[in-house]
Order: sequence, then C-alpha cells, then structure tokens
Amino acid sequence: MVASAGALVKITTEADLAYAQRRPGKPAPANAVLIDANENPLGPCTEACSAIAALGAKGGRYNFGLSQELVRTFADLEGLKPEYVRAYAGSSEPLHYTVMAFSSPAKSVVVADPSYEAPGRSAGYSGAKLHKVPLTKDYAHDVKAMVSADPNAGVIYICSPNNPTGTITSRSDIEYALANKPKGSIVLVDEAYIHFADAQPVLDLVAANKDLIVLRTFSKIYGMAGLRCGFAVGRPDLLAKLDPYGWNFMPVPAVIAAMCSLKDKTLVPARKKINADVRDETFAWLTANNYSFVRSQSNCFLMDVKRPPRQFTDAMEAKNIYVGRTWPTWPTHVRVTVGTREEMAAFRTACKEVMDMPVQATYYSVPAPTPFLS
Repeated sequence: MVASAGALVKITTEADLAYAQRRPGKPAPANAVLIDANENPLGPCTEACSAIAALGAKGGRYNFGLSQELVRTFADLEGLKPEYVRAYAGSSEPLHYTVMAFSSPAKSVVVADPSYEAPGRSAGYSGAKLHKVPLTKDYAHDVKAMVSADPNAGVIYICSPNNPTGTITSRSDIEYALANKPKGSIVLVDEAYIHFADAQPVLDLVAANKDLIVLRTFSKIYGMAGLRCGFAVGRPDLLAKLDPYGWNFMPVPAVIAAMCSLKDKTLVPARKKINADVRDETFAWLTANNYSFVRSQSNCFLMDVKRPPRQFTDAMEAKNIYVGRTWPTWPTHVRVTVGTREEMAAFRTACKEVMDMPVQATYYSVPAPTPFLS
C-alpha cells in the first residue's frame, strides 16, 4: 500500500504500476495529443519520405545490398569498421538478444531504477536474476553500486539519456563501469536518446575494443519509430553472440529512410533545437506552477502528479491528451513525451485542470502493459 497526497492506492504487482502506454484494443482518437510513447511528432524527414515513396515500385525486390550500404554509411560517419556494426529493425531486438546472450541463471542483469524496463523482461526469459539499483541524487546511474551489485553479473545496462528521466550518466562513469565491472560481463549502453542531449557518446570505446555494446535507433530524433531501424555496435566477437549468422533481413523502406536521414547534416541539430526549445518552455511553466518534475535532457520527463497515476492519466485522456506510463519505484510519477509546441500548449491547459482536481482515494487494477518499444 502506498499513500500519496491523501490518496490510497492498492498496488498488487509491478504490472499494476506499469500502466500500458495506450490501452490495448482502444485506439486513440484521430485528433488526440499523443505524448505517451516518446515518439517524435515530426516523423521522418522530407527526403526520407520521398525516398520511401520512390522505392515503392521496387517493393517486389529484396534489395539485400541496401542493409550493407546503410551499415557502411553509419560506420564511415562514426569512424568505425563495418564489421563492428549490425543493423536491426529497431534497437529493441538487439537489446533483447544482448541480454539473452550474456545473461543466464548464473549471470545476472544489473539495471538502474527507474530505467527502461525491456532488459528486465529479457532477463526473465533467460532466467537471470535482475538487480535494480536506485539512481543517484542527481538522477544518474549509480555505476559504482551497479558494478558491485553482483560479482557474477553478465550484463550491466546503462540507458543514457535515461528513459524515463531523460538524465545523463557521464562518460567518465561509463568508463568506470567498463574498468570495474565483473570479469566476463559486458556493459550495454543504450543511446536511443543521445541526439537530444549534450552527452558525450561512447562509440569510440567500441572502436577501442572494450567489453561494450552500444545501441542506436532511428525511432527518436529521426522520427522513424514505426519504420523500425537501429544498430547494435560492438566488437565482432560480441556481436556474433547476438546472431551467429551475422545477417538480418531489414525492412527496405526503413533502410532507405535511415540512409537519407544520416546524410542530412542539418537534421539532428535542427530537431535537437526544436525539442529543447519546447521542452524548456514546458519546464518553465511547470516551475512557475510549482509542479515537481525531473529536469530532462531528452524528449521526455517525469512529473510527480501527487496522486495515483491512473487518476491523472484517465483525466488527461478524457481531455484527449495521452500521457505515458509509470515506474513502480516512483509510484506517483508519470512520464510525458515532449510533443510539438501546439501539443504541449494543449498539455499545459489540460494538466492545470487535472492537477486542480481533488485527489480521490482509489483502489484499482490496471491491465498488464503492452510490449515496450520506447
């Protein structure tokens, strides 16, 4: 039982708190404000959309060579050898494969809390024990506690910027984790949100042959969540454990859109600024209204709604505003995605009305969450 702001919420399992982003079988209205899944409302860039349309007439061909071309393009841009990069349909797939490959009943998985839940789900499939380590007071990963959590750990997962807090774990901390991790383990760094922040990437540590796998995705700043394209970046011997055949059949529209996106040198800085401007406007409003939130460097943030989260999400949904899920360790916080300026204006109006509502004493059960992709 957790008491919050006069309300009492019955919590029976973690699934009760991991409220689904959008309720299964209940699609959102066409005009809804969807700021619940860390999607980029801008979608793919114009060049990517044009390239996808032009490719349609060739949709009957497999186009195997395009995936290799995408890998070479990314490797060249990042100063990597192509054999250190593998393309996947998003980054969720290699995340799952990595946990499955390097964890077992004898090799645990260590994660921050709160953080992205997918590694914990994969650990359940491999039979690995899951160690959850609270974030530091600055909301970074507590890497010293993480590397000492279990001498038999197989995977140490660091999401930076973190989902859901949007906060950064410094490169020096990641280097510490690599230098002090249990023997035989790997560090899995999820850089899905790296382009939104000023954080220093760690792909060069892969080139230096560290025990490290880095995940990248086109779902976030590139606006391709539905198209599904991403990378696992690591030493060839580590990548071979994810997929011993070294070959993945990629969705061709995603590959061509990803190549167009990588070649557009203005895309990332322009979208980073758009997101930062809208995010900072939102944070200024939250501060002015004395609402508690975690200051993020990403395209999402956690807001303390001071009540059982279902009350907040239901009330917002009634106003056609869909906001995100919660994490068991912080049971009154709700994740909100940074949308367009117009969407966040609608969020502010609805949020003020909902936060002014009295907190209700509620007992509830929520459906099990859908598979997490963000």
